[in-house]
Amino acid sequence: MKTEFIVSDMTCNHCVQTITRAVQGVAPDAAVQADLAAHRVTIESVADAVALRAAIAEEGYEVQPA
Repeated sequence: MKTEFIVSDMTCNHCVQTITRAVQGVAPDAAVQADLAAHRVTIESVADAVALRAAIAEEGYEVQPA
């Protein structure tokens, strides 16, 4: 299942790495793609979208559904 979020304060590759680690902490099989220019994170995973969003938010990012 594909889940997309807008992470408005994702600004660099370090942010992408942090978000990827957070998502994979909840869903180790997740494939994470980030578009820095659009501030969009796309996640392919069977994990619940609420859990994925919470994992990103716990790292201090502003997360909204895309």
